[in-house]
Amino acid sequence: MQSKTLRPHRDDVLLAVASVLAGLLLWSLGVHTGNNRHLFPAWAALVPLLAIGPMELLRRTAPRLTLAVGTAAVVADQFTVGNLGTVIIFTDLMYAAVVYGKPTMARRLPVSTGLVTVVVTVVAVAWLRTPQSLMIGVITGIVCFGPALTGATLRNHREAAEAARLRAEQTALLAEMDRAQAVAAERARMARELHDMVANHLSAIAIHSTAALSIDSPATSREALGVIRENSVQGLAEMRRLIGLLREAGAGQEAAAVPCLDGLEALLERARANGAASGLDFVLQDARRPGPPLPAPVELAAYRIVQESLTNALKHAAAGTVAVGVARRDGLLTVAVESPYGDRPGPRAPGSGAGLVGMRERTELLGGTFTAGPRGSVWQVRAELPAEDGTVAE
Repeated sequence: MQSKTLRPHRDDVLLAVASVLAGLLLWSLGVHTGNNRHLFPAWAALVPLLAIGPMELLRRTAPRLTLAVGTAAVVADQFTVGNLGTVIIFTDLMYAAVVYGKPTMARRLPVSTGLVTVVVTVVAVAWLRTPQSLMIGVITGIVCFGPALTGATLRNHREAAEAARLRAEQTALLAEMDRAQAVAAERARMARELHDMVANHLSAIAIHSTAALSIDSPATSREALGVIRENSVQGLAEMRRLIGLLREAGAGQEAAAVPCLDGLEALLERARANGAASGLDFVLQDARRPGPPLPAPVELAAYRIVQESLTNALKHAAAGTVAVGVARRDGLLTVAVESPYGDRPGPRAPGSGAGLVGMRERTELLGGTFTAGPRGSVWQVRAELPAEDGTVAE
């Protein structure tokens, strides 16, 4: 809390000037704090006043120095007729030392001045043995302990307010980070859903349109146009469904995960129609054991992984059989798709790698494991997902 600059504050300049002028006025009017002290002439009371007055200029920037000079001045004032201005300036310097000083000084001054007050009171009573001697302790407490306690109270309030402000800023920052993460997660989810729903149909359209352009055969062109139309209609239907789900979720309704593993046979049927021209066949090996229903996120993720794997097979696999395997055992749902790996003649659709990223993200979000890569003459995609509600990652 101590200021970094030595330039006095404007309020401190006014305070210093006003305090010194007030002390001079009291001295000129003959107002003294100890008229029975005549060790020095009356003008000697001005020396402590003029020494402590300029210290008000440094009350914020050098509180330790001002308190030391102020203590010496108020002690010297006790050997003169006394000036009330000197005492008042000292109380302000004590208050400023607690408010603007280092934390150690702010903690020690209220304790030390409280002890000084008690000691002075005990010594005065033991020495003078009169009820009026208690006033010495009261005045000491007003001059020393009172300002220190007031400064400590103000400083504690300021520190508490600053801590509350910092906590509010941190809370707002964390809330903004949570909001940004939530938006990023939702955008990633929408990107995966859009890619998985549409990429299959667009890949089929790209492959068959390329075949129609490269093979000069009316029968081939007619067949390709039929497949293109079918996939265009299905892709448009999928897009409309996705838009409907997003609108329902935006209106406060929970979007249901419509695709499920029961639709895998229909998914493979479409893949057979789209991959026939490339010499691809698709088979399903469903080895799921009877059991409780799968969690909806797991079933949706498994369906999308199979869908994306079939899309990649249509774009990149060599002629042969694409095997889709689904099994459920030991609390895990295993999805494996194996497609022929090697050079492929004829047209193929370009790939961006987003499908593999999406499948990996879907698996890891549920706490599962995902692998993809060549194994001999096949390309294998394998995902293991938790098949029970209690094991699905939040």
